[in-house]
Amino acid sequence: MRNIAIVDDNDSELKILKAMAEEAGLNVIATGSNGEDAVEICAAGLPELIIMDYKMPVKDGIEAAIEISKTCPTAIVLLTAYDDEKSIQTAAEAGVMAYLVKPVRQEQLLPAVEVALSRFKEFEALRKENVALKDAVEARKIIEKAKGLLMEKEGLNENEAFVRIRKMSMDRRKDMKEIALTLIAALEGKDKRTAVGKGL
Repeated sequence: MRNIAIVDDNDSELKILKAMAEEAGLNVIATGSNGEDAVEICAAGLPELIIMDYKMPVKDGIEAAIEISKTCPTAIVLLTAYDDEKSIQTAAEAGVMAYLVKPVRQEQLLPAVEVALSRFKEFEALRKENVALKDAVEARKIIEKAKGLLMEKEGLNENEAFVRIRKMSMDRRKDMKEIALTLIAALEGKDKRTAVGKGL
């Protein structure tokens, strides 16, 4: 069963949506009446997905979606009275994964929820892949710098420098990036101490 939240400033529409969602087999674990509520519900880590209205007081659906995507990424279905291209584009840029045009019909709800969850899963996988790639590139640069310093200061060739970093990594059970950072700090610190000793 999907755990979802519904946020709408119109109490009667909120009750209708809640009834529809429960009839569709969804578990409504939280409700709210404005965009600030939506952000707080998501920050609490409760729902897999949030259905919220576009036009709301305090913070509208787009503002809330932008904040949610930055602070506590969650799949979002936006409720709107408009289905023009500009509104759809604005919603997509804000991190909304699907939208429903009011008045919502029962048969539309579950497909929109499943589409939003599927897109969100793909988006999160891509985001994590990009973060991992970025981390790998950064780690490589740091390891290359440590190798260069070992070659310069210790007279090692490239392979010997790499083997030393890898061995230290295995011996200390720390990743190579962490070992490389320690070596860089030690070798560059050694240079500074030597320079001070010489009165430079």
